[in-house]
Amino acid sequence: MLIVFVLMIDLLVVGRHSHIVSTKEALGWTSVWVALSMGFYVFLKYYGHMLHGIETPAELTEVVSKYAPEIQIRLSKLTDFEEMLREYRNNMSMSYLAGYFIEQTLSIDNVFVILLILQGFAVPQKNYKTVLFWGVLGAIILRFIFIFAGAALIQRFEWILYIFGAFLVYQGINILIKKEGHDQDPHDYAIVKFLSKYLNFTKQYVGNQFAIRHKGKVFFTPLMLVLVLVEFTDVIFALDSIPAVFSVTRDPYVVFFSNIFAIIGLRSLFFLLANLVDKFRFLNVGVSILLIFVGVKLLAHHWLDQMGFKPSYSLYFIGATLVLSVVFSMLFPKKEKA
Repeated sequence: MLIVFVLMIDLLVVGRHSHIVSTKEALGWTSVWVALSMGFYVFLKYYGHMLHGIETPAELTEVVSKYAPEIQIRLSKLTDFEEMLREYRNNMSMSYLAGYFIEQTLSIDNVFVILLILQGFAVPQKNYKTVLFWGVLGAIILRFIFIFAGAALIQRFEWILYIFGAFLVYQGINILIKKEGHDQDPHDYAIVKFLSKYLNFTKQYVGNQFAIRHKGKVFFTPLMLVLVLVEFTDVIFALDSIPAVFSVTRDPYVVFFSNIFAIIGLRSLFFLLANLVDKFRFLNVGVSILLIFVGVKLLAHHWLDQMGFKPSYSLYFIGATLVLSVVFSMLFPKKEKA
């Protein structure tokens, strides 16, 4: 409810007029979303057991067996229920942080694709905010469906984790060997051609409207086409990001909220990084290494659980990968073509 409330404030109060978002405004909203994300981490740290309604050792054991089997050995050595809860909440909160930073790293890569779509369709900058707001809202709904469906499948067919792992390793290697300069024109997407063929679209933008009525007929504006493409792009990115977070936790609540807090911060992050994303030349390398890491982690999850592999280890690796990607990009900037 808090997330929906803040989004409504952003749309109906702050964003009631279409305008070009300044760096100052983007920085302010980015700070708000990061603060809320860290606030949820604190909630999980001290009250995370409430998400599953855990009140007895038996209920804790059942939840851990389903969603956190990696801490079963550690919990078996504890006798005090409060200590067991503390261990469970620590694991839960660290898993959330690791998942959140995985999503944030992948979201930065997503910024470039969204920017390509907006520029490819010559969307007026004052309409960026509207497109991204509804894009984020749609992404929240889609992620909710994907995550809880995925969690249900994992509970029933655990071998799906190995498919997720192999897919992520493949995607990571694919990104690593992909050559620059081969980005597809947004107009060439099959979904764009399909919609353009069967629906009525205006040739010009009409303010920030997605559809208008003209002579008794409904016509969609190009802004609707852009919105559909942004949503479609998020579905494609979800194929990487959701399995990636399942590599650090199987808890659907943790996966969902780490996804959602990263997604709702994507819009303000977009305006903050849109002019800088080209300067992060090693970001794709970082993303590919991250995907390969979480893929291998899924493939070897049983072995790692027996070794006592903690979510904090994933968090350290993710943080180091992101920092090194940025540092190397700054130390070795892309040479300008003559």
